[in-house]
Amino acid sequence: MKPDRGKNEVEVVCHSGYKANEMPLSFILEKSRVDISEILERRYGQDCDYFKVLGDDGHIYMLVRNREKDVWGLEKIVESTDYH
Repeated sequence: MKPDRGKNEVEVVCHSGYKANEMPLSFILEKSRVDISEILERRYGQDCDYFKVLGDDGHIYMLVRNREKDVWGLEKIVESTDYH
């Protein structure tokens, strides 16, 4: 999935270190801010970066960043509070 301007696009606040938008810190979901408690997994594809994250609301999210368009998308939500 490559996020594009559209329904799955989300606003993400990131940490920029070695590179811009290196790591997501929080995002806006349905007008509410979700802080990221932990990055569970990260993968770097040819065009996109994938981050499986644990939100401070106890849910697990898959965030995807299209590097070319600099757009973030929400791929899926896993309803879970018992990840660990």
